[in-house]
Amino acid sequence: MAKVKKKHITVAVTGLNAIDSPGPGVAVARALRESKDFDIKIIGLAYESLEPGIYMHDLISKTYQIPYPSAGTDALLKRIEYINGIEKLDLIIPNFDAELYNFIKMSVSLQKMGIATFMPNQEQFDARDKVNLYRFGERNGFLVPKDKTIYKVEELNLCVEAFGFPLVVKGKYYEAIVAHTLEQAQKGFHKLSAKWGFPIIVQQFISGTEINIAALGDGKGNAISVIPMRKLYITDKGKAWAGITLEDKSLIELAQRFVKVTEWKGGFELELMRTMDGKPYIMEINPRFPAWIYLTAGAGQNQPAALAKMALGETVKPYMDYAVGKLFIRYSWDMIVDINAFQQISAFGEL
Repeated sequence: MAKVKKKHITVAVTGLNAIDSPGPGVAVARALRESKDFDIKIIGLAYESLEPGIYMHDLISKTYQIPYPSAGTDALLKRIEYINGIEKLDLIIPNFDAELYNFIKMSVSLQKMGIATFMPNQEQFDARDKVNLYRFGERNGFLVPKDKTIYKVEELNLCVEAFGFPLVVKGKYYEAIVAHTLEQAQKGFHKLSAKWGFPIIVQQFISGTEINIAALGDGKGNAISVIPMRKLYITDKGKAWAGITLEDKSLIELAQRFVKVTEWKGGFELELMRTMDGKPYIMEINPRFPAWIYLTAGAGQNQPAALAKMALGETVKPYMDYAVGKLFIRYSWDMIVDINAFQQISAFGEL
């Protein structure tokens, strides 16, 4: 029997910072590498010279530095044009919330260059934003903790009156701090506003079990893949360092309903808190793959590979089954890198 030749594609991924609060890029690259349908060359897009994924040459063939999101769309597009002139990219998968605005804005320009993307549009992206999440939940029948959007530290007093303690102080893009006193809330406000800017979101605290759902929508209201995971080990930054796939029809139906309501296009993550009486509160909706996305490949539903297929025009049927009781356990190790490699990426922006 003749061996079927795999289609060769070149895919660029961001989010290579595999640190204690890891980006999804390395996990996305790892899942893509396991695709049985493509012969994939993976190009890394990095912001800093010490992102570990840059030096993982078994996963990332070559890395280019790109400008920070704050530099704007024009600077990013110019850099992508340069990279595309060398690599002939077929697809870009952005993996950070903060960079998605620029990539969404220039998606038409990328398409003209022959580069596919598979992302939510601006309306979908804005609807699930932290500052709009409670209203989104009210409008569509999802349970979401009450919140207040604030710009001044003095406004914390109103939040305390409304929610009491503990309460959750959240950054615009990332990080959340559970505050048990006004002093802790004030420290959280200053820390997160200095790091991520304004506004700050203060949210009602919900007690329960943390559950995350990684899912993939086709942009037409269909959920192609849904994998629920319960956190088994959580870092001091609230990141899952170990987790296990769950069998729970209600969680799958929740993600499917979100996709149907929003007609979501691309990967996303629902961060839930399930209360003692079984109510699933949506704490956040992340508009991209989570850092633990490789678990979907391990459980039998390779979401990054499925996204690549849809982005390149293939029809993908919804997955029906996955392995329940599959664990991921994250670990770290020391990678030895020659100083010349670091100097190369630092000086020339390429490695």
